[in-house]
Amino acid sequence: MMISRRALLAGMAASTATTAWPAVEMIAAQAPFSTDWLWEHARELARQDYEPKPLIPAPWQELSFEDFNKIQFDPEHGIWVDEDSPLQMDLFTAGLYATRPATINIVEDGIAKTLGYDLSLFEIRGELPDLPVDETMGYSGFRLRTTVNRPDYFDEFIVFQGASYFRAVAKGQGYGLSARGLALRTGDPDGEEFPDFTDFWVEAAAPGDTVFTVHALLNSPSTTGAYTFKITAGDPTRVDVTATLFPRVDLTHVGLGAMTSMFLFDETNRHRFDDFRPGVHDSDGLLMLNGEGEQIWRPLANPKELEISSFIDENPRGFGLMQRSRDPEKFADLQAFYERRPSLWITPDGDWGAGGVELVEIPSDQEIYDNTVAYWRPSVPMLAGSEYSFGYAMAWGNRATGLLDLPWVLETRIGGAFNQVDTTVAIDFAPHALFGDDLSEIQTVITADTGTVTDGILQHNPGTGGVRLAFHLLPQGATSIELRAQLVKGDIPMSEVWLYRWTA
Repeated sequence: MMISRRALLAGMAASTATTAWPAVEMIAAQAPFSTDWLWEHARELARQDYEPKPLIPAPWQELSFEDFNKIQFDPEHGIWVDEDSPLQMDLFTAGLYATRPATINIVEDGIAKTLGYDLSLFEIRGELPDLPVDETMGYSGFRLRTTVNRPDYFDEFIVFQGASYFRAVAKGQGYGLSARGLALRTGDPDGEEFPDFTDFWVEAAAPGDTVFTVHALLNSPSTTGAYTFKITAGDPTRVDVTATLFPRVDLTHVGLGAMTSMFLFDETNRHRFDDFRPGVHDSDGLLMLNGEGEQIWRPLANPKELEISSFIDENPRGFGLMQRSRDPEKFADLQAFYERRPSLWITPDGDWGAGGVELVEIPSDQEIYDNTVAYWRPSVPMLAGSEYSFGYAMAWGNRATGLLDLPWVLETRIGGAFNQVDTTVAIDFAPHALFGDDLSEIQTVITADTGTVTDGILQHNPGTGGVRLAFHLLPQGATSIELRAQLVKGDIPMSEVWLYRWTA
């Protein structure tokens, strides 16, 4: 049947005529709220058997992608849109892939008001099958808006939707990679578990506020968790996360500060794809500043088989998936604008102890799939019945914060050498004051765990203004080789460390 927006709105005339939002009719319940209550609620829930939220009605689950996209939130009905507030919120309906809704609350003066489901908030653009609305129907998530790019326009800057996923953008950017509240057993042969943010509490903002607060309850068969996000939109957009996990079972493979991105190809594997564009990726490398103060760049790969890399460390200073390519001609895509995708840099709050940054790279042949995951994996399991608190800052933007003042890698190029036998690796470093006219005193340190590498040739690159390090790789029958390169002057680093896993 065709759903008429006019008919849907007719029944809501009383609520839309009021000035306060949400209208009284939209409040399904209300109760006092505090972070202490949320932490205790998550703790108590962990002592109980896991129970997922009920599924939404079957017709909603069975919608086609095209039909589901006909249901769009009307920004005119955004929460706080008619108030003197620096924050506005849009809602997403459950349906299709989002089959278990989240409970969304707004918090005003210490009172949490649960939003009841209201289909009339959405604009129906076309004909749809009959879609029943019962007590199981709800919202799949929300997005927040504030003034980011212009003082007279509210831009969306962060979205929470699906499992424990969320994503943000900085000024002038578009959405790209996503973050996760928690990763469990990513890449394990027995399968991954995806915890859900089942309940949200969004605090109302006062005029002049620039830091916005969201709380979330995480629930899964293995653990519960209580989360608080302090969000500041801008350049970069900063998200300060504090959380406590309450495991139901022993957690032996946990990912903190987890993020998911897409890498299809660039100059390292361009030959594998018949595409008019020179590069397609949301992120092009994993950046790490380890506990020893070593800055490491690992270009991403799109392997032919699942690859998992672990970078052992203690008390990391930061890590993240970065999009260093910002030149539109690196992508030549006038629709996707990959050069505007955000980087995401994680700065741990305090010491995270022993563990490692884990990078999971999944084979992919289309840019619609996220195939890259990175996170911090603690070496000590989290035991059932225990509590594990942690915090970190997220910077969504163009650059990482707190890095060393060293030349960083601009580009990695890999392909056949002139003799069509060897493989050439060319690493371009950004311009830096450490590079003078004379490069003779700078040494190139290149190692491979198997196969053979030639001595490096270091030259000024007039195209970038920096320098290029080039060498040949001879696999000698190896199918996988771990490569490492760095520029040094004696014991003094003259560049960040470059790492790469070459595969046949």
